[in-house]
Amino acid sequence: MTYEAVVRVTLKEGVLDPEAKTIRKSLERLGFDIDDLHTADEYVVEFDAENKETAREEAEEMCEALLANPTIHDYTVEVR
Repeated sequence: MTYEAVVRVTLKEGVLDPEAKTIRKSLERLGFDIDDLHTADEYVVEFDAENKETAREEAEEMCEALLANPTIHDYTVEVR
């Protein structure tokens, strides 16, 4: 069966996010009141797997192997 895994990768708490800092400053200059802002990458991967649990395990392996650096990133996986 074909599954779709939505992987969201974010920086861990305490890791500098210069892109978010720049965007936040720009939004504030445009008049927006921003409490906080963080960047995230989202990947949508379609692939075949035996079942939903196997698909989740495979998507998590993708994260550990390439999509996220476990030293500085957190990630979530949603399988549909």
